[in-house]
Amino acid sequence: MCAAKAKQRALTSKGMLSHGQRTSRGLLAGSELRCTDNTGARVLRLIQAMGYKGRLRRYPSATIGDKVTVSVRQGSPDMRKKIFQAVIVRQRRSFRRVDGVWVQFEDNAAVIITPEGEMKGSEIRGPVAREAAERWPRIASASSIIV
Repeated sequence: MCAAKAKQRALTSKGMLSHGQRTSRGLLAGSELRCTDNTGARVLRLIQAMGYKGRLRRYPSATIGDKVTVSVRQGSPDMRKKIFQAVIVRQRRSFRRVDGVWVQFEDNAAVIITPEGEMKGSEIRGPVAREAAERWPRIASASSIIV
């Protein structure tokens, strides 16, 4: 029991809390995401889902609240063609919450973070899914709308 609390505390200090319920994985490797913070990036491409354990020849996939590796496809010249870590805050694929409500956003969006779990930007435009806000408290504090 004590080891579980220590692990929880260690993850919290990195800026991330533990997993919630299982949600539909709506983003495959190669998907285009909108960057919804003010770092200067506009379009991101998902490269890899961190911690994804898949099967041979199965594309890695990610869902809301997952930490992913992305490359910047469009944006300011100093951000383009660079690789960052990001957290997915919206996905178009519908997913079911525990209370029975089905949620679907109109775009796929992510927020760029540092390797330590801090946000690279200072504000988030648009709504953030409750699953991502519960798992990443620093993203929740910077977001204006949590759905």
